Amino acid sequence: MARDDSSAGLVIMAFALGALSGAAAALLMAPAAGDETRRALGDKAREGKDTLNSAIDRGRQAYQQARGGTAPGGAAAGEADAL
Repeated sequence: MARDDSSAGLVIMAFALGALSGAAAALLMAPAAGDETRRALGDKAREGKDTLNSAIDRGRQAYQQARGGTAPGGAAAGEADAL
């Protein structure tokens, strides 16, 4: 049976899409003044970007560790013992 490595990525993307949809619905249901709404949307977008970048970095690190490419400190596997 084939192994599907993309299922975790799909779950994360579905969660993110659901969170964005929920946030959009909340804004539409309880609108604030235009400036306040734009400021809140900008803040949330920046927070989401930072969270996504952190998740991507952690995923890359986990992938590299699983493949044996880097040690947890970021050094190559062979270099970690030499330090």
